[in-house]
Amino acid sequence: MVKVLAILYDGGVHAEQQPKLLGTTENALGLRPYCEKNGIELVVTSDKEGPESAFNKHIVDADVLITTPFHPGYLTRELIATAKNLKLAITAGVGSDHVDLDAANERKITVAEVTGSNVVSVAEHVLMTILVLVRNFVPAHDQIREGGWEVAAVAKGEYDLENKVVGTLGAGRIGYRVLQRLKPFDCKELLYFDYTELPADAAKEVGARRVEDLKDFLSQCDIVTLNCPLHEGTKGIINKETLSYMKQGAWLVNTARGALCVAEDVAEAVNSGKLAGYGGDVWPKQPAPADHCWRKMANPLTGGGNAMVPHMSGTSLDAQIRYANGAITILDNWRNGKPQTPSDLITIDGAYATKAYGQRAATK
Repeated sequence: MVKVLAILYDGGVHAEQQPKLLGTTENALGLRPYCEKNGIELVVTSDKEGPESAFNKHIVDADVLITTPFHPGYLTRELIATAKNLKLAITAGVGSDHVDLDAANERKITVAEVTGSNVVSVAEHVLMTILVLVRNFVPAHDQIREGGWEVAAVAKGEYDLENKVVGTLGAGRIGYRVLQRLKPFDCKELLYFDYTELPADAAKEVGARRVEDLKDFLSQCDIVTLNCPLHEGTKGIINKETLSYMKQGAWLVNTARGALCVAEDVAEAVNSGKLAGYGGDVWPKQPAPADHCWRKMANPLTGGGNAMVPHMSGTSLDAQIRYANGAITILDNWRNGKPQTPSDLITIDGAYATKAYGQRAATK
């Protein structure tokens, strides 16, 4: 019998109230009917931390691991060594950096994700976060909730998006959609930094200009949004040095992966006023510790500049339908020996399925 282990987050009463919360342990990506119909043993849990966790216990004899980027089961080299039956690791969503891909290749474990399932969801969240930061929304809203009314206190940190220079680090599926959504705001200029140039017609559509040098790119932007995958070439790409390239009072948005940034360096930049604000939904480790420095950072001028939320940008209810269905399709293809959609594959047969995955300078 095939055994599938799903590491998901608990929805509790929220999953009862909203059955469309498919990414929860309660609703289990809609896997239960499929697994019952096909005689598959399904274990669903949120318990993923430590040697006594359900994750560590059940990975030993699981054939398939399914997890999401929002409450990921971190499939380390050490865990892969114990997972004697594991043949397939599915990310219900986009981003497989929670898997040690080199170790997966050594064991010829197929790693797949539901490519494109939440690109629109994340792009919309990026635009929202930019506006929330630039318009200084969070402290203004907090002021109202607390019974206050002091316009000057919040207007002193409020700007228009129009006539600003906005750049995306990474112009792939999400980064490009961010540029599309920024175009109507009449920004002064839209820039992108990527290892490869956009097709001429695509760049013309959004009116974006490529900047090939990272320092030059960062120094020109009023707002930078990170939309690139996490790998050895991008880990910690935003750090004390690269932050120094940015304009005084610039804004930074990250909905890609938390470890793209050196957390303490970003917090220091916000707390010192170097950055007007930082926002996003991704954290170096998820769930983030209660004392993580990004929870309490604040711009000294405005008292705001913090637009951090839990990892939610790619898990809208619409996205959950797409990535739940996609995960079942990948599982069904594997069970029946059908070829996978090429763009969904990260590793297969002991090799990376996409060119230079894990070594790219910006985005896939």
